[in-house]
Amino acid sequence: MKKIVASLGIMILIVTASMAQKFAYVDSDYILKKIPAYEAAQAQIDELAVEYQKEIETVYAEIDKMYKDFQAEKVLLTEEMKTKREDEIINKEKEAKEMQKKRFSPTSGDLFKKRQELVKPLQDEVFNAVKQMAEEGGYAIIFDTSSGSANILFTDPKYDKSDEILKKLGYKN
Repeated sequence: MKKIVASLGIMILIVTASMAQKFAYVDSDYILKKIPAYEAAQAQIDELAVEYQKEIETVYAEIDKMYKDFQAEKVLLTEEMKTKREDEIINKEKEAKEMQKKRFSPTSGDLFKKRQELVKPLQDEVFNAVKQMAEEGGYAIIFDTSSGSANILFTDPKYDKSDEILKKLGYKN
């Protein structure tokens, strides 16, 4: 797979170079880590994650205690009392799972929202600086190498041929 990605990257570079267009790459992780506000935001997010995790672990410890108490007292309880205690444990487990989802959901959790609030403006600032550099320097493509493979971070829209392809296919843009 790495050979395919590397080959594709080399082909893109050859095609780009043959068209006499300029290209560059940046490491967005490196850039962000050099911004003090990003480090502070990341530390705040990490601290919040630890706080949320402790909160959830406390609820699970309560559930564990409820279950152990139930097991110890089970022989002394009536069927109705057993059912009631089991329902309490099940409801507490549901509450814990909901709390976990509320805090850590990757698309809508509290931690995600805080990351969006603190980190996204910094990422946008970096992207805008890259875009400005690309426009001023006449770069057609800027790659981001932060994830270990080259992802396209910026492309000059004048090189987008999507509408031409639609036209060739007989569709209007």
